[in-house]
Amino acid sequence: MKRILVIDDDENVRESFLATLNSLGGYEVTLAGSGVEGLEAARTHRPDLIFLDLKMPEMSGAETLEHLQGICPGAPVYVITAFYAEFLKPLKRLQGRGVSFDIARKPLSVAEIRAIVEGVLSDPAS
Repeated sequence: MKRILVIDDDENVRESFLATLNSLGGYEVTLAGSGVEGLEAARTHRPDLIFLDLKMPEMSGAETLEHLQGICPGAPVYVITAFYAEFLKPLKRLQGRGVSFDIARKPLSVAEIRAIVEGVLSDPAS
């Protein structure tokens, strides 16, 4: 079973992702309310796909992304944010260091979440 990790400090966003991902079926979904929780969850669950908020207290999404690279290298990360411009410099710095991620603008619709999940995690043989 493929594993998806959602890291966002907004409980409503996490619950929305959970409902959408559960409706797709066939995925183990882990929710984390902070970057620190997300890093621990990544160590424990080794996700196949990560949705990551940028604007969080304590540890920003950019900082979390940097640490995720060492924990689960190669796992696709979709940075979800309404504050892209605010984090442009740290994200460009990470890209310059070879950290890979895609960006999706909040709020994501059910169709957008479905498209990302199916595009990243679908089995090409099926």
